[in-house]
Amino acid sequence: MPTFRILSLVIALVAAASAGGASAIGEHKLEIVASNYPLAYFAERLAGPWATVILPAPADVDPAYWRPDAKAVGAMQKADLILLNGADYEKWRAHVALPRLKTVDTSAGFRDRFIRIENAVVHSHGPAGQHSHEGIAYTTWLDFDQAAQQAEAVAKALIAKRPELKTAVLDALRSLQADLSGLDGEIKRIAAVKPNLPLMASHPVYQYLARRYGLNLKSVHWEPGEMPPEKEWTELDKTLAGHPAKTMLWEARPAAAIADKLGAKGVASAVFDPCANRPEAGDFLVIMKQNVENLRTSFQR
Repeated sequence: MPTFRILSLVIALVAAASAGGASAIGEHKLEIVASNYPLAYFAERLAGPWATVILPAPADVDPAYWRPDAKAVGAMQKADLILLNGADYEKWRAHVALPRLKTVDTSAGFRDRFIRIENAVVHSHGPAGQHSHEGIAYTTWLDFDQAAQQAEAVAKALIAKRPELKTAVLDALRSLQADLSGLDGEIKRIAAVKPNLPLMASHPVYQYLARRYGLNLKSVHWEPGEMPPEKEWTELDKTLAGHPAKTMLWEARPAAAIADKLGAKGVASAVFDPCANRPEAGDFLVIMKQNVENLRTSFQR
């Protein structure tokens, strides 16, 4: 058989095998369940078209206070991978049986760096009921170096499930970690301009952000849509006397009446959205870039 015909046959066989492999992957996409949106975003970036990523918490619920019903638990048990934030984020975990080999605790690699909270104030989040933030601080991804480690844990789990996707997943991981490193560097540069600048936070969810970037941050327990009682405004005045912050960070835009009352005290409101649930517009990276710009403005005041 002529050499060129042999070569053509080999090329055809390789192409057919490749098409068959791609088809097989397409026919059985990985089904991934993520306990919060940052993990869902990481999985979507890393797995691309080879996975379906499910975020079971309803859009109007903070996933940290969501409780899965029997249907959600069943969906998790059937999934190929279950991505958990760890750091006491999934408070339902102790009451739900999940397949060990499918479950990935993405923050386990830095558990020795968890921040423990003591003497937390008991308060409520509307229908979520009363709770406190005592225990372990759980918004681990707001330290973007930790977020990069969580993304790597997701990548390793994906590769273990689909070794044939290793090159594609690692390429995607490098791109994702470069984006996270960019955010990390930007906040470091912003904070370095005014070291120890006093800041307030409307809620105690920024512990890892403050530690990583050296932010001089004090927190209250306010909700963006609920006017705080007068006694809490009095307590704020006492705090500002020794901690003269010009900005309060919020998880979402506060009601105009709250922002106006803060403004009268010389305190501007700035959104730094942890993005725990899927945003109405944009994605995790878009929201975090806007957070960085909002923080930059706060440091320029």
